[in-house]
Amino acid sequence: MGKGITSRSEDYSQWYNDLVIKADLAEYSAVRGCMVIKPYGYAIWERMQSVLDARFKETGHANAYFPLFIPKSFFSKEASHVEGFATECAVVTHYRLKNDGSGQIVVDEEAKLEEELIVRPTSETIIWNTYRGWIESYRDLPILVNQWANVVRWEMRTRLFLRTAEFLWQEGHTAHATREEAIAETEQMLEVYAEFAEETLAVPVVKGRKTENERFAGAVDTLCIEALMQDGKALQAGTSHFLGQNFAKAFDVKFTNKEGKLDHVWATSWGVSTRLMGALIMAHSDDQGLVLPPKLAPVQVVIVPIYRTEEEKSKVEEYVKQLMAALAQLGVRTKFDDRDTQRPGFKFAEWELKGVPLRVAIGARDMNNGTVELARRDLQTKETVEQAGLPDRIANLLTEIQDSIFEKALTFRDEHITKVDSYEEFRETLETKGGFISCHWDGTVETEKRIKEETKATIRCIPLDAIDEEGVCIFTGKPSARRVLFAKAY
Repeated sequence: MGKGITSRSEDYSQWYNDLVIKADLAEYSAVRGCMVIKPYGYAIWERMQSVLDARFKETGHANAYFPLFIPKSFFSKEASHVEGFATECAVVTHYRLKNDGSGQIVVDEEAKLEEELIVRPTSETIIWNTYRGWIESYRDLPILVNQWANVVRWEMRTRLFLRTAEFLWQEGHTAHATREEAIAETEQMLEVYAEFAEETLAVPVVKGRKTENERFAGAVDTLCIEALMQDGKALQAGTSHFLGQNFAKAFDVKFTNKEGKLDHVWATSWGVSTRLMGALIMAHSDDQGLVLPPKLAPVQVVIVPIYRTEEEKSKVEEYVKQLMAALAQLGVRTKFDDRDTQRPGFKFAEWELKGVPLRVAIGARDMNNGTVELARRDLQTKETVEQAGLPDRIANLLTEIQDSIFEKALTFRDEHITKVDSYEEFRETLETKGGFISCHWDGTVETEKRIKEETKATIRCIPLDAIDEEGVCIFTGKPSARRVLFAKAY
C-alpha cells in the first residue's frame, strides 16, 4: 500500500483524498471549499488542456475571454437558467473596504454597488449579451468561441477536484443560423469529448442524452458522456447542450437570414472541468497510488541510477544522457532522478505513488551486462531487458500501457452494466454490485424523483445507441419504449 494511503476496500472516499494529497496533486486552501492545484496536478491538467485545445481549434473554434462578473439582472432574463443556478451563486455587493478606527478592516457600507454582480457560475448570460453586438446578419455566423476560465458554484460539501466552490474548466459557446447547424455542433462536441476521454484519459464512456430532470438549466437538450469509477459510482465527464433559441430570445439576439427575414440565433454550449482529474484518479489508480495513462503523464519514464562509487555513477550518467536524447527524439517525456539525497528504494516508491507509467533502473551490473530493469506501473511487473533498441522498446511499451489501462477500465465498466426488469432486482443490484443499471422507465419526472428519493440513484443518461425495446417501467409498471441507465453518482 502507498505510504499513508488508506486502501480502496477499507474506505474508498478516504483513499481518494489521501491519494490526491500524497501524490502532490492538490490540497485544501485557506478559503473554504477552494483548492490549491499543486504543480504536479496542474501539469496533468495542462496536458488535458493542450489535447482538448488542439481538438477545438481543429474543429474551427477560437479562444476568447469574457468577464468574471455578471450583472444580476442578466440572470433574470432566462427563467429556467437562473432557477438552476440561484442557490449556488456568489454575489458581490460592495466595492471598498475601510479601517473602522480601531484597526479592524470592515466593508464600507457607503460603497454599495448599484447592481450586485454574480461571480460567474457559467457564462451563457454575459456571452449572449455580448453576442448581440456581434451579430447582424447570417454573414456574421457561425460564431465558434471557447473560453478557458474559472467558475464559482457555492458548494457546501466539497471534495478535491470532484466538487469545489471554485474550479477550472473550458466552456464553448456557439451561435448558428439554423437549428440543424446548432444540433450538429452539439453532437460534434460530444464526439470530441468522448474521443478525448477514451483515447487520452483511457476512460471508457457511455454517450447519452440527459432526461428533462437532469438537463442543463436553460437547455432544450443535453448530451453527455458518463464514466464509471472503481467503486461502482458514475461520474458525468462532459456535457454538450443544444440551447435552441432560448438565450437569443432572452437577450434579443437576432439576425437577418438569407431570405432577408429577422430570426433569433440558435445556440450551443459545452464544457469539461477539472473534475476530469477525479475521473482519471478513480478510474485507474490503486492502493499504491496513481496510475497515469502515458498520454497524460507529465513524466512518462523515470530513470533511477543505482551506484556505489563515483566511477559507477559517471558510467551510468553517460549512458543515461544518450538514452534521454534518443527518447526525446521519439517525443518521450523523461526524468532522470539523480538526487543524491534519497535512496533508490525511496525514489521507486515516490514515482510509483505519482503514477509514472514506466520506471528504468540502471546500475553498475546493468552497465556490465548491457541491460536495464523496466518496471510497468499499470501491471506492477518488472523485467530485465537489453540496452540495444531500448528507446524504441520504451516508446512501444508506452503505447501498450495506454491501451492496457483502457482495456482494464473497459472490462470493469462492461462487467458493471446490469440489465434488470424489476424494482427488487434494481435495489439489490444497486446495493450489492453498483455500476450502471439498465432498465425500463416510464419517462416521467415524478418516477425519476421517487426512485432517487428511495435509492439515491439517478438516470445518468438515455444511451444514444439504445435500441427500441418494448417493456414496462420497473417502478410503475407503465409502458416503456427503451432502457435507460441508472447509477449512484458523484
